[in-house]
Amino acid sequence: MDGKWIEVVQLAFEGDRFHDHALDLSAIGELGQFQQLVAETAKSLWRAANPDRERLPKRFEDRIRLCLRRVDEGSAVAPLEVYVEQPEGPELFEPEPQEVIEAVDLAYRVLRAAELDEPLPESLPRALVGYYAHLGQGLGTDEAMRVAPIGKLPARITQASRSRLAALCEVPHEDQVEMLGEVLEADVRQGRFQLWTDEHTCVSVAFSPDQECEVTGALREHHTLRLQVRGRCEFSPQGKPLRVTQVGEIALVPAGLVPYDPEARPIEDIMLELAAAVPVEEWDQLPPNLTDDIDHYVYGTPKP
Repeated sequence: MDGKWIEVVQLAFEGDRFHDHALDLSAIGELGQFQQLVAETAKSLWRAANPDRERLPKRFEDRIRLCLRRVDEGSAVAPLEVYVEQPEGPELFEPEPQEVIEAVDLAYRVLRAAELDEPLPESLPRALVGYYAHLGQGLGTDEAMRVAPIGKLPARITQASRSRLAALCEVPHEDQVEMLGEVLEADVRQGRFQLWTDEHTCVSVAFSPDQECEVTGALREHHTLRLQVRGRCEFSPQGKPLRVTQVGEIALVPAGLVPYDPEARPIEDIMLELAAAVPVEEWDQLPPNLTDDIDHYVYGTPKP
């Protein structure tokens, strides 16, 4: 499929080792860290906008992959681009890499806030702060990194701005959460139960009196039922869930039930793909009355 390259952001490095627009190979890791930062931010934004969907859309990570195709003059300027495929059929407007643009914009606002010692954007999941704090860790004390989306003044990453972000990683934070697990212990008096999301992860959850029936039911039938919880959770600085402080929704789910995946391929598409893989000469060997006499050819029953 045809497409085009679109530049979305420029990264520039300041310091003696980047003079004459030379990009020191030891700084390549910063480009990779920025790609990971943008990717995780894009995924979080998509999940926040689509809370009812379990999986990312197909080829989502391909659409948010940034690439470096040249190094420009001006203290090692690295323009980062994304490849956008041209959709099939007529389009009124040129396709835009919206997921990347939104993620880069949020990343820029976070880094700009750290530079100016201002509060971080509310839309940033606090579990991602660690990704931002690691950006620029390969820079020296007299070096800096600039991040500039197209048409905006750059945000500078320095030792001071990184220290501000690192300090935020040292305290727990709260965020929205959705989890499914097994209830093995509940304290009705205290209004808390333990939700085991896997064999090694247990999260304490607070519940209200009107949610007691679902909680005790999940405990009593823990071999066959799981509890789905949506609410607010306190996370460790490393992003590990510590305790659910407020439950907004709670529901019983049969154990082993596979949630509906709206992104799964339709069965007819899979069948057409399998049929297309069979050589034409093999299809030609099938009897012309196969459909009418399928039982005869499959099970050997007499023809009607």
